[in-house]
Amino acid sequence: MEANVDIAGIDAAAITEWMAARVPDLAPPIRFELITGGLSNLTYRLTDARGGRWVLRRPPLGHVLATAHDMGREHRIISALLPTDVPVPPLVGFCEDTEVNGAPFYVMDHVDGVIARDVAAAGTLRLEARRAAGEHLIDVLAAIHEVDIDAVGLGDLGRRENYVERQLSRWHRQWEATKDRDDPTMETLHQRLAQQVPAQGPATIVHGDYRLDNCILHPDGSIAAVLDWELCTLGDPLADVGLMLVYWSESGDQVSIGLPQGSTVEGFASRRELLDLYAARTGRDLSSIGYYVALGYWKLACILQGVLVRYRAGAMGTAATDDDPFGSQVEALAEAGMAALDGRIGTR
Repeated sequence: MEANVDIAGIDAAAITEWMAARVPDLAPPIRFELITGGLSNLTYRLTDARGGRWVLRRPPLGHVLATAHDMGREHRIISALLPTDVPVPPLVGFCEDTEVNGAPFYVMDHVDGVIARDVAAAGTLRLEARRAAGEHLIDVLAAIHEVDIDAVGLGDLGRRENYVERQLSRWHRQWEATKDRDDPTMETLHQRLAQQVPAQGPATIVHGDYRLDNCILHPDGSIAAVLDWELCTLGDPLADVGLMLVYWSESGDQVSIGLPQGSTVEGFASRRELLDLYAARTGRDLSSIGYYVALGYWKLACILQGVLVRYRAGAMGTAATDDDPFGSQVEALAEAGMAALDGRIGTR
């Protein structure tokens, strides 16, 4: 096996030396493979000569803001959750010395399993495993929301109060900075969300991007590990429930917004069944869940608008066309948010 020493974002020799100091049975050379890239944090699979595998996370290439894409923060969250009932990957370590690889990074063990992002991947699970996956998704979400944030040392991870108001402010600023046209539906949706904020109960850990395809599943449908803690903070746990439902597609959905389709495969629970499971598991009042689903759709629309602007500027490596895929998706997300706020989608 030969190391691939020329891969963007990786200093193979320096990382191999760093790994050798922390993994006693490491067998160089290490082969590096980019798993996910783009505008978010970069994720690489590392494989040594004996077949040992790990995952490395680092900020995007060229990133210069010290407070964003915080690898130390992600590593801290996963470290704090290791002794809890929340399944997270075991960690190798965190490197803040930019002399090693040009940016901070952390390494965790590779966790085998299925990521049910699309129909093909979800279809590899047996029918009973698909049913179990929905149940375990709720069990783990409840476990996240039950973590004693002070006991695990995460009490200062973020502000606890006014989570929804902070989200509305943050993403509305991004919308205003990136919108390239008037969109009355988006503006009306934001106004209604700002006027109808539900009262927040006690703060919990909020994953910030909790969904089926951010989990690695065992063959029986149970969750081996929850991934992507980049947006994790403290706040209103129902925001996690709402966003999970946004990403939980069902066969027969009329909204075409490019969301993962793994949960449309026969055997997976419905959104209504997931809600009932969460209510039974936690005892939380879900009477306002339509609001949180609407918030999720609106937040995704704000994010996608930023992608749309970059696409039209040619910053995504392809030439923009009049028939671009993003503009219609922003509009569809806004309409879905309005429908969720009116109780017409997402919670039935």
